[in-house]
Amino acid sequence: MGRRDLFLGLVVVAGATLAVMEISRSMWSVKRSDRVDVTSRVVEDSSVRASVKTLDTAIEEGWRRSDVVPSAGASDLAVMRRMSLALTGSIPSLEEIRKFESKSPEVRLAVHRENLLKDRRTADYLAERLARSFVGTEDGPFVLFRRRRFVAWLSDALLANRPYDQLVREMIQSTGLWTDHPATNFVSVTFDPMTERPDPERLAARVSRAFLGIRIDCARCHDHPFQPWKQEDFHGLAAFFGGVRSNLRGIVDGEFQYSPDDARTKKPRTVTPHVPARPELCPSEGMPRERLASWVVDPRNPNLSRVTVNRVWALMYGRPLVDPVDDLPVDAELPPALVAIAQDFTDHNYDLHRLIRVITSARAFGLESTSETEISAGATDPESLWASFPLTRLRPEQIAGSLYQSSTVRTMGPGSPWLMRFISYTQRNDFVRRYGDTGEDEFNLRAGTIPQRLLLMNGDLVGELIREDLFTASSQIATLAPEPRKAVASAYLAVLTRLPSAEESEYFVRKLDGTSDEERKHRLTDLYWTLLNSTEFSWNH
Repeated sequence: MGRRDLFLGLVVVAGATLAVMEISRSMWSVKRSDRVDVTSRVVEDSSVRASVKTLDTAIEEGWRRSDVVPSAGASDLAVMRRMSLALTGSIPSLEEIRKFESKSPEVRLAVHRENLLKDRRTADYLAERLARSFVGTEDGPFVLFRRRRFVAWLSDALLANRPYDQLVREMIQSTGLWTDHPATNFVSVTFDPMTERPDPERLAARVSRAFLGIRIDCARCHDHPFQPWKQEDFHGLAAFFGGVRSNLRGIVDGEFQYSPDDARTKKPRTVTPHVPARPELCPSEGMPRERLASWVVDPRNPNLSRVTVNRVWALMYGRPLVDPVDDLPVDAELPPALVAIAQDFTDHNYDLHRLIRVITSARAFGLESTSETEISAGATDPESLWASFPLTRLRPEQIAGSLYQSSTVRTMGPGSPWLMRFISYTQRNDFVRRYGDTGEDEFNLRAGTIPQRLLLMNGDLVGELIREDLFTASSQIATLAPEPRKAVASAYLAVLTRLPSAEESEYFVRKLDGTSDEERKHRLTDLYWTLLNSTEFSWNH
């Protein structure tokens, strides 16, 4: 061996040694900077505490009326898992758990939430979830629509915590190219090649569902059978987009043209733009889309706040306060919790980060998923009153994100190597496609399928993520855990975000006791496979 080969060999060995040391530090300790008491960094906002108290009071009043006993409080690790799944679409990493455990119990959940709100993973995940209601999940018209550009713009806005009403205004009224002005993709996604302009009726449907929480598009062909919406209400809303055109300058406002067929005569008729409710809030001057945007985001119009709160609540809890998430009843009474927190959202400048703080600080978010209340015939389900945390299946992207995160002890995110992020992105998308993407209607409760279970049990992805090599978490834990009991505990934390019970620990410790290095890796890999395929892993609880 020449000197050059020897030198390169030493470099490789040194690099591997440093990697192992860094992994070991992630598993068993935290960095020195993370040991600093961060209590002073968690700002105690008295207005947030007051809003949480109002929310708790509204929910607890429902418990009293229905004589429901709330569940006991969940463990901090369980709440941490819920928070991570809701905000990043993934379970927390073993590295994050070790940092979490090093914090004072009084502040660690708040600290974890604040770290997530400042994390690009949260912005990216929430942007994708919200974008589904804004522009759907399809690729849209070729050239004229850039979905990835739109989601990136939305992610940047969420990370900067721009007021939500500003984002909505931009989407409705922006002009320009969809590449330079990403908000215009909200309009350009509806481009109709037959008319060579955006589709006013599709835009009206998007606005009504995403920003108003009403399905006024059900009145497209006839008056709504259950709600007070008339066909003329739908056409009046669509007419605000009657002058929108697409040319070399991108999305522009041109000459008005919107003439839908009359329901009775079947002949085209000209419709003037008008809003379906509270017409006094709609400005009489300005371009049609600007007038509509002003009406939608007017603080006196409660629709935007209510549908946004309902959607964010669904993202945090897995279920909305009112189902369907985009069809709030007009003539029926809304849940007091929704009304109270929606007004609070409006009063505090449509601050999404603050809204998330309030929702995840509520007593309901910290309850166990099990209930002591016996459900008899005709009795109210405690979950429907938020007396226990809803037990819901993880969505496909949450399954994929959690699989990848559990495969490494380090936090997967912007700080990960570029190649790892690229491979993760492509393989996760492929897994979601094969597992079955829920599309836009992602809060519909569905039962798991046999193909989904088989994909987890026998699919290439799970086998790839738990293979026995230096870079997978199962092998790292088998190599670096000082003794079997800690290895089992680390595996449970990395996959299920909890410590094993005494019975579980004793059973798997016996399986690891007295094994050689290779046999230990093999058995810990089997444990990993078992935990990943457990029902507990695939549910939010």
